[in-house]
This record gives sequence, C-alpha cells and structure tokens, in this order.
Amino acid sequence: MRVAVVGATGLVGSEMLKVLAARNFPVTELIPVASERSKGKEIEFKGKQYKVVTPDEAIALKPDVALFSAGGSTSLEEAPKFAAAGVTVIDNSSAWRMDPTKRLVVPEVNADVLSADDKIIANPNCSTIQMVVVLKPLHDRYGIKRVVVSTYQSVTGTGVKAVKQLNDERAGLDGEKAYPYPIDLNVIPHIDVFQDNGYTKEEMKMIQETNKIMGDDHIRVTATTVRIPVIGGHSEAVNIEFEQDFDLDEVRTLLADQPGIVVVDDPANLKYPMPKDAHGKDEVFVGRIRRDESQANTVNLWIVADNLRKGAATNAVQIAEALLKKQLL
Repeated sequence: MRVAVVGATGLVGSEMLKVLAARNFPVTELIPVASERSKGKEIEFKGKQYKVVTPDEAIALKPDVALFSAGGSTSLEEAPKFAAAGVTVIDNSSAWRMDPTKRLVVPEVNADVLSADDKIIANPNCSTIQMVVVLKPLHDRYGIKRVVVSTYQSVTGTGVKAVKQLNDERAGLDGEKAYPYPIDLNVIPHIDVFQDNGYTKEEMKMIQETNKIMGDDHIRVTATTVRIPVIGGHSEAVNIEFEQDFDLDEVRTLLADQPGIVVVDDPANLKYPMPKDAHGKDEVFVGRIRRDESQANTVNLWIVADNLRKGAATNAVQIAEALLKKQLL
C-alpha cells in the first residue's frame, strides 16, 4: 500500500503519520508531500527517513491513497489531479465537504456509503466528527429532533501559529498573532469568518455537516463555537431533543456499546471527560449525561475528543481502513 500524506510537514499531517504508525496501517511506501519550499526535507516514519516531494512528483509515484491536510485551496487544485491519476483521496479540508457529489464520512456513522466510484472523500470538521459519533446510536434508538451545541475548542484547531500565540502570551512575549485578541486567560466566541446570518462558518459547518453525515435533513441543529486557551482537544456541551422518551441507563449503555466511544460519567467521584485526558487518544469521551429538566425527551451530554486525532488524522486513516475492509483500495 503506497500512501501519500499531502501536507506532511503540518500539524495534522504530522499527526496522520503518527496515526498510520500507531494503527499499523499497511504502508509499504510512504510518500510525504508538501509545497515546493519543503521539497527535499526529510520525514521520519517507523524508523525510516523519507524525502518530501511536490504534489506532481507524488502523482508520478502512483500512490494507492492520498491523505490530504494542506488547506482548502491546495485540495481544490491538487485533489482532482490525484483522483484523475486513479489515486483515492481522503481530504481533511473543508473544500469538498458540502459538494453533493462527494461523500462526507465518519466511519462509525456512515462507512456504508463508500463505493468504488468515490475517488475524493471528505473528512468532516473536527467538532462535527466527535458529535455525530455520539448522535448516531441515540438517533437510531430514539430519533433526534433537535441538537443545541456549544463548543469549547482547542487552539490546536487553528494551527501552529495559534499554539505559539498562546505560549508567547503565557511567557510574556510579544509575537505573531493568530487571533484578533489575546487567547490566554480569555475566551473568543469566534471561529472562522462570520456569515450574513450572524453565525460563523464553523457553526454553519456543524449544522450542515451533521445533516449530511447522519443522512437526515430533519434533524435541526444550532451551534455556538468558541475558542479557549487549551491544548489537547475540543469539548462540547450538547443538548439533544428526541422524538420519544428515553431511559438514562439505556443511553449510557448505547453509548458505551458504540465503537469509538468511552463513557466517563461518575459525578459522585468527580469523573467526567476533560481535554487533557483525551489528548493523544483516538476515542470520543462522553460524560455529564443527565436529563434536561426544562423540556421533555431531552438529554444533556458533555463530549470531548482530541481534535488532531479523531477530529482529523484518525478519522482520515479510519476512512482508509474502511476502504480496505470493503476492498475498495
């Protein structure tokens, strides 16, 4: 299996290499890909050194699959070239997510939609991924009417520049800024650009992507996305209204039985998910499971996941694993 990682020198690209190694994906040859300025740089993978190549050079090497994490404009330009050469592309940017001709996949939720015709497959937004993994078993059992989500998102979701801004501020240094305001000792209710309706692009991604992944436009979703001074993972307070009543113990069981979910819900002993516990892990963690006492058939949950792992790199590799399992690679 010849695997190209496009954007191999970036934050998510580096994480993809770790995930490929940790999950023992059958890589016979790694092809690290980046821009012209990174050409020739060496990347280590499983004890071997590999030279970074340009996208055109990578296509000539005929990879079986290409994991893209190099930004939307690069994906729009390069992914069709890889696909035209017969390479299956799994793209982590927002470029193809809402394209009606492209699959948007979280393997625990909708791997069944993958087919041999899918040469460009979209990896969803990080905050959407962790939420729909939890929504899936609950929707199958009770039918979801409405979801209200507020996110508490790590600076790693913005990238290296944001992590540096946070560390600079904590060290009292004046450096390059990723945000229009200080992030240390602050909370910024603004992720991505504002839209005409007053929501940010990140919020609209969560709304639209949830419907597409779940395959149900009747689920109403509203979101507020917030950046917080945390490294390690995204957290979400999620309020879910069902079509019918539910049993709390059954909710916990349904979630605990779902692949990829770990239930951490023991408030009596102060056990609940936190970003520091999710850091470096592939699972989605759920806790603070309780009935909404203000409205019938409604539950509150707290969901945490490492946004660079399950929210990006791990989900992309899992899509490749699903393709292998279906003999589509």
